[in-house]
Amino acid sequence: MSPARHHPWLHRFAVLTAAAAWVVICFGGLVTSHGAGLAVPDWPNTYGYNLFFFPISKWVGGIFYEHTHRLVASGVGLLTTVLAIWLWRAESRAWLRWLGVAAFVGVVLQGVIGGLRVILLRDHLGVFHGALAQLFFVLVCGIALFTSRWWREQLPQTQKVEDRGGLRRLALLTTLLVFGQLLLGATMRHRHAGLAIPDFPAAYGRLWPGIDAASVARYNQQREESTAVNPIAGFDVVLQMAHRLGACFIALGVGLCSRVARHGLAPGHSLIRASSAWLVLVVLQFSLGAATVWTGKSADLATAHVAVGSLVLALGGLLTVSGFQLLQPPAIARNPTLSCELTPFRSDSPPAAASHRA
Repeated sequence: MSPARHHPWLHRFAVLTAAAAWVVICFGGLVTSHGAGLAVPDWPNTYGYNLFFFPISKWVGGIFYEHTHRLVASGVGLLTTVLAIWLWRAESRAWLRWLGVAAFVGVVLQGVIGGLRVILLRDHLGVFHGALAQLFFVLVCGIALFTSRWWREQLPQTQKVEDRGGLRRLALLTTLLVFGQLLLGATMRHRHAGLAIPDFPAAYGRLWPGIDAASVARYNQQREESTAVNPIAGFDVVLQMAHRLGACFIALGVGLCSRVARHGLAPGHSLIRASSAWLVLVVLQFSLGAATVWTGKSADLATAHVAVGSLVLALGGLLTVSGFQLLQPPAIARNPTLSCELTPFRSDSPPAAASHRA
């Protein structure tokens, strides 16, 4: 086993893998936004051709989006395989080697679920496919962070400070809310009903729209006359209202994280910069969501909404993990007895708060 040291090229390769995983999410968003999920009806082949030998002349219409999505996903699978092997051979931290194995298993499972979605024609598999893609992206972003020089060499030398405002737990809770929000969004997209509520910030001109049978029938009549999209059910209206409320809670949570970081940490602290960037992304995401409604679900805007949402989730996860390493509970900071009994942080320890004996 190699000595405990930073591997710059391994870190760069991890960053490349994370970037490629985000590109796959973008292409997946394009597939759903353009209704091209079943443009290629077979799997793992493409209209009987080997995936890598499908003629470029046939990359037209929805086939282009679905086929390129598969090609890019295959590239991510290759990158993840190399990353897992590289981590296993070069890394001295066992927990990080196993994270590489988890990433490999995740990308294989992701490919299988995507294929089954095509073969079995089950929309709920598309939701699982989208959710797993987001978790995989967070995982490889975490690997990129853990292989960085900052995490390996600078973080262990950083003095922990008191988490007076509860930033760690607040960031964790908000990140979980973001993941739940992405699940709601994936469910709405894979029900193929278009926009269940066509106006914003109102909902059919009201604060909360009716979901009784008569109201839903009226909504569908309006939709048929204007856009001729698929009919909706009351469940679709509730889903979209829950998605809007979730966006408000997330904006509140991220705003509180940024405020707590600015008031509780020294100027220039890395968590202040991360929480500020998180807030900027959430504002952008909220704006894209509103624009998606105002434009009647423009495919490009809907895809951008998905892409930025994945960045919001990933940054929240990285902020949470970093917070548990850089901050400590207030009780520990105030109690010298507990402070002196803390287990010294080591760069090869798992990415969680350092354990202590009360």
